[in-house]
Amino acid sequence: MDAPEDAPILFHNTMRIKDGHLAGFREAIRQAVEFVEEHGPQLMVEVFIDEDRLLAHSFQLYRDSESILAHWRLSDPYIREVMEHCTVERFEIYGRPSAAVREGFPAAGGEEFPFTITPRFTGFTRFLSGE
Repeated sequence: MDAPEDAPILFHNTMRIKDGHLAGFREAIRQAVEFVEEHGPQLMVEVFIDEDRLLAHSFQLYRDSESILAHWRLSDPYIREVMEHCTVERFEIYGRPSAAVREGFPAAGGEEFPFTITPRFTGFTRFLSGE
């Protein structure tokens, strides 16, 4: 049986860092991650930067669609700051987000970008911190 809507939802955001913006991007993303670690609903956030190719990958795990909507409300200023230094190359959503979340795509910061939604089939999550 397929996983129900609003089982955990994983985002994979691939961002192209603008030429000359690597330092600004690193600082903006660091501040954004610190903010969501303290205040955001994400269960996990991990960011990887390929400096040679000026590509960054952000992975965010959410409990459900309500968590995503809460994150968007809370983090808008931080997202705008990050987007000053990059463009979204593609955005992949893994899971079954609600209609409200689906309607929030493909616009981010007023820009459109390609995205896909792949429904979750099965799985589990273990947390590294033991919380």
